[in-house]
Amino acid sequence: MQGIRQASGVRVDVARLVTAYREAEYRWELDGRWHPLAIGQPAPGIERAFPEASRFGLLSAWNPHSVERPEAVNRSDDEILHAMLKASGLPFRAGFSSARNRSWREPSWVVVDMASPAFDALARHFGQLGTLYWRRGEPVRLHMYAARPAAVAACEAVDWLE
Repeated sequence: MQGIRQASGVRVDVARLVTAYREAEYRWELDGRWHPLAIGQPAPGIERAFPEASRFGLLSAWNPHSVERPEAVNRSDDEILHAMLKASGLPFRAGFSSARNRSWREPSWVVVDMASPAFDALARHFGQLGTLYWRRGEPVRLHMYAARPAAVAACEAVDWLE
């Protein structure tokens, strides 16, 4: 297995996870309705909802590096992330990520107009291996916070940010 080792000693299979992330479903909420996001596709719905915004990102505080933790720990970190987003003064909305068969699901947040360096730093702060990020009018991109494994082919919609 080609992967990375977490501080906890758990080895994470980056190649398997990037495939899972690329195949996952992503959604964001507005006015009680859930709207899809797709890696490699534009996101006109959220761009219409925030016409002055120039960039968007979806991140979570749940299960760092996709290693499951107790729900209470995840909820606590999610509350901290929520408070940090509120303190930023930037618009944000509820979101979620899930496997297509719903065997895995994580609450997330879509943040509007956060610059990429700050967004990536926040994702790293919460130990995330992957997030979504894109600029207005461009396709949604997957940010992976690891080196691309040799076994994983380059993909136009995936940014590898060591």
